[in-house]
Amino acid sequence: MFKLVTLNNIAQQGLDCFPEKDYMIRKEDPQPDGILLRSYKMHDMELPASLKAVARAGAGVNNIPLQTCSDKGIVVFNTPGANANAVKELVIAALLLSSRKIHQGITWVQSLQGQQDVAEQVEKKKAQYVGPELMGKKLGVIGLGAIGVRVANDVYRLGMEVMGYDPFMSVDAAWNLSRRVAKAVSVEEIYRGCDYISIHVPFGSKTEKMINKESFALMKQGVRLLNFSRAGLVDNDDLLAAIEEGKIGCYVTDFPVPELLGNEAILPIPHLGASTPESEEVCAMMASMQLKEYLERGNISNSVNFPSCFLSYTGRKRVCVVHKNVPKVVGALAGLLGSKGINISDMINQSQDMVGYTLIDIDVDEIDGKNLAEEMEKIESVVRVRVI
Repeated sequence: MFKLVTLNNIAQQGLDCFPEKDYMIRKEDPQPDGILLRSYKMHDMELPASLKAVARAGAGVNNIPLQTCSDKGIVVFNTPGANANAVKELVIAALLLSSRKIHQGITWVQSLQGQQDVAEQVEKKKAQYVGPELMGKKLGVIGLGAIGVRVANDVYRLGMEVMGYDPFMSVDAAWNLSRRVAKAVSVEEIYRGCDYISIHVPFGSKTEKMINKESFALMKQGVRLLNFSRAGLVDNDDLLAAIEEGKIGCYVTDFPVPELLGNEAILPIPHLGASTPESEEVCAMMASMQLKEYLERGNISNSVNFPSCFLSYTGRKRVCVVHKNVPKVVGALAGLLGSKGINISDMINQSQDMVGYTLIDIDVDEIDGKNLAEEMEKIESVVRVRVI
């Protein structure tokens, strides 16, 4: 029986993927096989030797110690695209909020509670909440992944001209992108030509503070900027200076931090991008199915620290080997099996950076899996072995 720990509340639709006869799911367990979580910060956790995989019901994995997991042979899964529609809808709402001063107007009207001449005051002061329409304006989408493509494809229906930029766009994204979306040759083309800019790129060393004073200097006066990806993509000091100069007309972000509060030109949303019941259910089901497939069959999809690896399962004994991506490891594994008279019926090897992963189906009915795993783990550069 596999033991799972949930570090956050996981939608029941996801937990239902695990049959009760094969899985024990708890909030705590000293020796879990797998962990399911959303935003729980794992960096200070002691990772037990039993832990084989971590599955996050969401896309970002900055709350998980990836290098430590890789070193211990622990596969980390996420759910890219599962919350794409929820985030897309919030981005479209943010476009309207950034233009029409809807939030500011509602807040002012609420302040009139208890007064009798509300209608008269509204008619007198509504002009201070005037804002431009989206129709005829140009939106630049930086990053054309699952969310960026949806935003770009749908916003043109509001009458906007849409331009997208992504030097690393996947084949799937390219197929899904509408022909109505113009392709920018550089991010500077987005900065210079767009009235609204929406950021949809992953956070990392190459993208940290990518939106900074140099970026703002190229943008149109009064541009509206939307950030529903990660807080660290924008240099907040440079942003505040750009707002003061009138370069940024409005900044909408799903990642509030103290220095951005109390500024009328900033709309901080409390990280609601994936906060829909539909999104939480899809993320939970996707994370659960990926974790289940790995624990039961050794197959990997949507891992952030391991290569994708799939071998059709026939019911034979399967050896799952985590190793360093160096020469001669696979040969050593095959040699060990051959020395025991064990025939390999099927095998696949995949690698990602310095991580290698090999699945080997063997032609035996009965075998001491624990003993075989221990022998294989003595091979140089082998990190972890389990026999299914």
